[in-house]
Amino acid sequence: MEASKIVGILLATVSFSLVVLSRIQLGKSFSISPKASDLVTTGLYSRIRHPMYLFVDLTICGLALALKRWPVLLILVVLLPLQIRNARREDKLLAKKFATEYETYRRRTWL
Repeated sequence: MEASKIVGILLATVSFSLVVLSRIQLGKSFSISPKASDLVTTGLYSRIRHPMYLFVDLTICGLALALKRWPVLLILVVLLPLQIRNARREDKLLAKKFATEYETYRRRTWL
């Protein structure tokens, strides 16, 4: 098996596992459309504000690498702008609801 395929499989597997973990850690705060029910600041969310978006993107990159199907990356052309829009909406909603607590959280996290 080629090294690029192995790296792609590993990247996709680990990233997808982290997508699942971030969904579990989000718990009842998960929603399809942005809303501000709770401020989750533990687990993956203690360092990354939007881990599901990040790890979905890395999963797609891993699949493209493993399958050597570079057009798969075109999914990101559609997905990234939607994720950026949603992340901004989520940030605004959380900032409005949690004010100072969210600002402190935002400053210590990435993405």
